[in-house]
Amino acid sequence: MTDILFRLDGLTAVITGGSGALGGAMAHGLASAGARVAIISLHAETATGVVASIRAAGGEAISIACSVTDGDALERAAEQVMRAFGPTAILVNAAGGNNPLATTTGTRSFFDISIDASDAVLDLNFMGTVRSCRAFGRCMAEQKRGCIINITSMSADRPLTRIPAYSAAKAATTNFTQWLAVHMAQEYSPHIRVNALAPGFFLTEQNRFLLTDAQSGELTPRGQTIISHTPMGRLGVPEDLIGTLLWLASPASAFVTGIVVPVDGGFSSFGGV
Repeated sequence: MTDILFRLDGLTAVITGGSGALGGAMAHGLASAGARVAIISLHAETATGVVASIRAAGGEAISIACSVTDGDALERAAEQVMRAFGPTAILVNAAGGNNPLATTTGTRSFFDISIDASDAVLDLNFMGTVRSCRAFGRCMAEQKRGCIINITSMSADRPLTRIPAYSAAKAATTNFTQWLAVHMAQEYSPHIRVNALAPGFFLTEQNRFLLTDAQSGELTPRGQTIISHTPMGRLGVPEDLIGTLLWLASPASAFVTGIVVPVDGGFSSFGGV
């Protein structure tokens, strides 16, 4: 019975940003639970590699080159997924990232950060999630069942220094997750669930310049501070997300909607003393 609760056999799962370090691991996790996985990514070559590795492990997967900043392209991608695998049952919004020009540094103050770069961060992380939910959630409304999992961040509830646009975008994503959970359940079906997964600190290409020194590879002072404030004493690895993802995507969480689950090694529980 326990194994069946976490299975996704025969279901179609779409994951945006599915070619990144975290997205790729989650795509593999979905496929290992039996889902047919459609990877939406700007990076066609990397996405093709993830698809190949999923197929080599016996799973089903396709990739579609598409940006979550392009609503029309997402609508076309949804049609491609429908033709290849049928209606989308699971949507994971993992596309996102920061921009160095929207980040304060020792030499770039808040007053000097690029407004255009900040707008791009907000558009990618927040509006990209909204666009994906519109494109792929439409068939969930028609089918009257489905599951959406947004990827937010520890910075949504406790804004981190240096990254104002990214923190604001993730806070908006958290609020939108709660709003959409209520909207879909009340307006379309209580069998459509919307939740979010909030990773703690994972080393990715987007944050590497903040957490590690480019020359030595050692942790920066910021990286060291993060470790000292993470009770488990380490950065997360992509595989740490899979268990929580499968719980949120599967019948195991059938009575769960509108929540944000932290996967953070205890960071959100630690007051620093």
